[in-house]
Amino acid sequence: MNDFEQESSTDEQGDGNPPASLMTESSPNDTASQEDQIEFSESQIIEDSKPEEIQTGENDEVVLVDDLIYEKDEEPVKVVSPYDRPGKWYVVHTQSGYENKVQGNLAQRTKAMNKEDYIHEVVIPLENVVEFKQGKRVEVQKKMFPGYILVRARMNDEVWSVIRNTPGITGFVGAGNKPTPLPRKEVENFLGVNVDGDGQPVKRAKPRMGYEEGETVRVKEGPFADFSGEIIEINEDQLKLKVLVNIFGRETPVELEFAQVAKL
Repeated sequence: MNDFEQESSTDEQGDGNPPASLMTESSPNDTASQEDQIEFSESQIIEDSKPEEIQTGENDEVVLVDDLIYEKDEEPVKVVSPYDRPGKWYVVHTQSGYENKVQGNLAQRTKAMNKEDYIHEVVIPLENVVEFKQGKRVEVQKKMFPGYILVRARMNDEVWSVIRNTPGITGFVGAGNKPTPLPRKEVENFLGVNVDGDGQPVKRAKPRMGYEEGETVRVKEGPFADFSGEIIEINEDQLKLKVLVNIFGRETPVELEFAQVAKL
């Protein structure tokens, strides 16, 4: 047996008593000293567990570091936009006053033509308006753009035909017969955005429809179809334009709806 094995065997067999170094008696002074050390350690632990304070001016409020860390680690507010849903949003022109009926017609037609995977949503944009009735202030909901609805769809020729041939729909807003999808800003202006997906949509300022006074446009439909004229007035609330059209050699102001004109 080598020395290492012999030493290990001797330790294992031992007499069952603890090592002498652990059996040494402590004097009263040693015990008091140990108690002081224990008390010091406990107080040090308590002190160390307190959040660190940032020293400020004499009249300033004391700020805890833990509070700053908590504020820093807060998750950013999540904004949910209708623009991010599948498909694109299109403005569809309807017979004024029949928006709800058209909405129902398109929903039924979408189901009958098995286009639920392409036509996702039909919305009538609404806004809250304050009115005074019998001397009282009342908030009511009104159509934001009478004569128009919004359709979220994955557009192709068949989908275009399903929407365009729905009773009550007279056309799309866009250049010629090609519907133009709304950009993010206008979708959020129409429908608003949700914060953290909760609560009512927060709507931004009412959008412009991309026309400016002094701009020349072409009339697409109606008695003045194919005439060109200059925009002299824009009514965004009713989505109407006043266009100066040359009729029989005389410039005549004609009131037209946004859907009746196209940009040149």
